[in-house]
Amino acid sequence: MTVISDGQGPGGAFMVAQKGKVIYQKTFGKANLELNVKLNTESVFQLGSMTKQFTAVAILLLEQQGKLNVNDPIAKYIAGYPAGNKITIHHLLTHTSGIKDFTKMKSLASIAQKEMTAKMMVDFFKDEPVDFAPGERFEYNNSGYVLLGYLIELVSGERYADFIQRHIFDQLDMGHSYYANDRQIIKNRAYGYQKKENAYVNKTSINFSVPFSSGSLMSTLADLLKWQNGLNQNKVLNTKETTKAFSSYKLNNGEQFNYGYGWHIKEMDGLPIRAHGGSIFGFKSMGIYVPSEDIYVVGLTNCDCNSPTLLTENIARLVIAQLTKSK
Repeated sequence: MTVISDGQGPGGAFMVAQKGKVIYQKTFGKANLELNVKLNTESVFQLGSMTKQFTAVAILLLEQQGKLNVNDPIAKYIAGYPAGNKITIHHLLTHTSGIKDFTKMKSLASIAQKEMTAKMMVDFFKDEPVDFAPGERFEYNNSGYVLLGYLIELVSGERYADFIQRHIFDQLDMGHSYYANDRQIIKNRAYGYQKKENAYVNKTSINFSVPFSSGSLMSTLADLLKWQNGLNQNKVLNTKETTKAFSSYKLNNGEQFNYGYGWHIKEMDGLPIRAHGGSIFGFKSMGIYVPSEDIYVVGLTNCDCNSPTLLTENIARLVIAQLTKSK
């Protein structure tokens, strides 16, 4: 293991699935250092930005229900939002809105521990100067996905957490996936760690209402496979809406960029893939799907000192190489 070499420290969980079935899964390291408990394949991890997939699909589900259109300006739903008539839902989904990313604001520390409503979060960044005009360029942006969560609440009349629970987790039988909560007893919860100098420390805490719909979900390897299979089998979205999630789009100048709705749409060694990672205090995550081979690889770690990105990519490469040999 090139990334997780310390078996006595926090570690990770990895899974490879082919044609919807697990062909490999393994865990390394500890779920809780204080209690000396090992991670297992049922461990529940925070996903960080892999949350964005669920937020994007929730928006597409509302479009499928005829409750919104991704080309609608956000002014249609949020009165008084600066330049809200020029920024569309599509811009938010594709990180092309130009809105200031709240994670880059110095004042973030002042709200990090507070219980925020979706509206309070939007009010926190909405008057910041924009970085560029909508559609001018692609720049990864957490604020856009917080706005999408707020839109889900406004349009559906449900709390974001409840909407995801009811329309996605329950629908796909994802019984070990949650909107993160530090108070709730969550069976098999992996605790998050950070590394300071040469020692592990418990993660910096943040109120989950702050990352909200841009990064506050938790899940397991098995549930993420149910998610991927559910997308493939159109259990949540129809084919038309699913295609929108996995298309790549163009900037105002006609230049294509490698992002759909909640996924990076790119290539790995010439093969088209859909990928997205996540990072939140104490945790990192990565999921890669290779449509042509129907392979899904996921890596989840419980120390933000261990990034599963390269490892997950290399596992996918290895599996594809083996498959190519056996063809």
